[in-house]
Amino acid sequence: MKSTVTYWNPLANENSEQWETIEGSDGNLLQLTISEDLESGDYTRLTKFKSGYSTKTFGSKSHDYPEEIFVISGRLYDEAFDMWLEAGHYASRPPQEVHGPFFADGDVLILEISYPRACHQLSQMTIAAK
Repeated sequence: MKSTVTYWNPLANENSEQWETIEGSDGNLLQLTISEDLESGDYTRLTKFKSGYSTKTFGSKSHDYPEEIFVISGRLYDEAFDMWLEAGHYASRPPQEVHGPFFADGDVLILEISYPRACHQLSQMTIAAK
């Protein structure tokens, strides 16, 4: 079951120490997992990109599981789609969809909801079908 926290503001200054720097980003990418199912691996996370940061050193990426993203604020360029994602943009990415690298034009805040359980369920169905 996914963890719950009732009515808190992860963006408030008193919660700033809960944000984690993403390794290899020199403090330019921060993340905060706001809900997680430890059994399935499903999670909801906020990601902050600092203005001017490019994830080119990480390259593009894909996942074995579906994920959803919603741009809360800022403007982010997705090289894989040759597209600017701005506040209000939403994407529901299927497994294996390539995205990034990204470039932040101003500070950017993204809401990400990921479903690793779906990957596990697909692999279980594949094993059962054999």
